[in-house]
Amino acid sequence: MIHFLRLIRPINLLIIAVTMYSVGGYLDLVYSSFNDGIMLVQSFNFFLLVISTVMIAAAGNIINDYFDVRADRINRPERTIIMKHIKRRWAIVFHWVLNFVAFGIAIHLGLVLDTFWYVFIHLLSINLLWFYSMHLKRTLVIGNVVIAMLTALVPVLVGIYYQDYFKTVVLEEAHPFHLNNYRFFPLYIGLGLGLFAFVLNWTREIIKDMEDVKGDLVLKARTIPIVYGLQKSRTIAIIFVLITMTLTIPIIWFWRTGYIDGIALVPLLLSAISSVITLMILFRPINQKNLKQANLGIKFTMIFGMILPLFWVIQLLN
Repeated sequence: MIHFLRLIRPINLLIIAVTMYSVGGYLDLVYSSFNDGIMLVQSFNFFLLVISTVMIAAAGNIINDYFDVRADRINRPERTIIMKHIKRRWAIVFHWVLNFVAFGIAIHLGLVLDTFWYVFIHLLSINLLWFYSMHLKRTLVIGNVVIAMLTALVPVLVGIYYQDYFKTVVLEEAHPFHLNNYRFFPLYIGLGLGLFAFVLNWTREIIKDMEDVKGDLVLKARTIPIVYGLQKSRTIAIIFVLITMTLTIPIIWFWRTGYIDGIALVPLLLSAISSVITLMILFRPINQKNLKQANLGIKFTMIFGMILPLFWVIQLLN
């Protein structure tokens, strides 16, 4: 059991769930005056959406390790699980069971909520994760973009869920002024956080590829570090971190104009500190120790950024 949990990376799955619930909780409070206090984040359908997303991510982790056994034996032999603790055929069984259940939930949500979006996004994610692990991961740029895009879809899914509900149920006839102002607000929030996650996750993928050069050479991969070298890859990573720091400017503007108060800036400040530390690490000599620290710094930056809506919830409750 412990090896299965290590295989699916429970901490990463927990981050996905917390992100979805924090975004959902914030949107519930924003729309509370229109919705008679109903909290969609407490609904069973929202729980199913979170569970299905987590299942697809878990299945993606399994299939990624399945195709990376040879490289992992070189890059991180102590963390190799498939063939060492779990047989390959059982890994495939776990992968398909998780995907089958998640896709079944997507069909249920599509029928209940009268939308095709969940079936489309879940099916797209399942197939992209398979092709990413099998082929795209070893291609130049495309693999990084695909996995970063799939990470960005996590908050976007929440935006779609609330967008459909509030557009068709809550704001159908009443509050025409607020209808115009709030019609696309859930989607904007999802896309904004998704953009943040996209750039940061792409940065993290580049740093991970810098760590895994030896194993990727065995697989004849064409990653950015292999094609352009470690120095240029580091420069690209530094530029991407700086780009994510500029994405915080709109939030600072909201604070200056009074839309959010000081407590909502806590995760933003932590994210900025983590970004600065990551930049300092990236300017150090390129070695495995520094790359692992930079990877960890990027992960913390993502976590602080994605839980930002949770602090907005605290602000609204106060």
